[in-house]
Order: sequence, then C-alpha cells, then structure tokens
Amino acid sequence: MKNILPAKLLLVFRSRKFWAAFIGTLFVLLDELVPAFPLDAEQVTNIIYMSVAYIIGVAIDDGKQILKG
Repeated sequence: MKNILPAKLLLVFRSRKFWAAFIGTLFVLLDELVPAFPLDAEQVTNIIYMSVAYIIGVAIDDGKQILKG
C-alpha cells in the first residue's frame, strides 16, 4: 500500500496534461504577482486557451490509446 502513492505521483509528474496545466498556472501567477511581467492580459489569456486546447487534445489521444488496447 505504501508504494502506491509514489507510483501515482510519478505518473502525475510524467503526464503531459499535468505539465501543460502547471505551465498555464505559472503564467497566470506571474502575470498577477510580477508587475513588470512582459506579457499583457490578452497574451496570457491566449496562452491559457492554448494550454486548455492542448490538454483536451492529449486527453482525446489518451482515450483513443486506451480504446485500442
């Protein structure tokens, strides 16, 4: 039972969806917390839209791989 948690965490950290969400969140936090952040709000919003589209695309691809076996 103790080995399940590290194995699941390893799967999360190897996930492309996790890293896309992490980077998107990082851009939002940087935009809010760093006054001299070089991107404006519209550019950060476009990065978030692109991250969401990527996550959905990867999820669809993962679903197809599971259905194939």
